[in-house]
Amino acid sequence: MALANYSDLKSAIASYLARSDLTSQIPDFIRLAEIRLRRELRIRQMLKNATTATTSGDSTVGLPSDFLELRDIFIQDNPDQIVNFLSPAMFHRNARATESGEPVNYTIIGEELQFAPIPDSSYTVQMLYFYAPTFLSDANTTNLFTDNVPDLLLYASLSEAEPYLMNDARIAVWASLYDRGLNALKVADDRGQYSATPMAMTVARR
Repeated sequence: MALANYSDLKSAIASYLARSDLTSQIPDFIRLAEIRLRRELRIRQMLKNATTATTSGDSTVGLPSDFLELRDIFIQDNPDQIVNFLSPAMFHRNARATESGEPVNYTIIGEELQFAPIPDSSYTVQMLYFYAPTFLSDANTTNLFTDNVPDLLLYASLSEAEPYLMNDARIAVWASLYDRGLNALKVADDRGQYSATPMAMTVARR
C-alpha cells in the first residue's frame, strides 16, 4: 500500500480501520499524529539553518516560526563565536545580562532568544535547529513526515483513531508498532549521522 501523500495516507487509515464513514474525522487523526511527531521526533532531515541579526541595544531576537528545538547557535565573526546556553535562572544571575558587547550567552524566553551581553551592534546570528514541517492538507499533500517516516505517521494516526472509535483493545497494537518504529529510526539516524566519524577524546582547557 502506497503512503506517498496525504490522499494515500487517508485511504490507508480507512482501510486499516475497515471503515468508510470516517471521511470527516481522518484529517483530525492525521493532524493529531503530526502534532505528536513534532513533539517526539528529532532526525537529521528536520534540521534547518537560519540566520538573523541582532539590533544594537536590544537583547532579544525572535525564533523562527517553525522552530522546535535548537541544535547549535553562533555569531558569525572571524572566527565564528559559539554562544552558550544558560537556563533562564542562571542567565539572569550569571550572564552579564545588563552589560553591552558581543553576545556570549543566551537563553530562550517564550518565542525569543535573549542574549547577554546586550548586543552593542548588529551581529549576524546563525542557528541550526529542528523545524516543524508544514501540516498536511489537501493543498499541502506531502511533507517531511510522508517523505521520511510514513509508517510512524500511519501508526500515530491509527493510535489517535482508536479512542474515537472506543476500540481500546487496538490502542496498544498501534502504540507498540509506533514505539518500535521510533526506536529503530533513532538508532538508524544516529548511525547515518555519526558512523563515519571516529571517536575522539577532547581535553577541556581553561
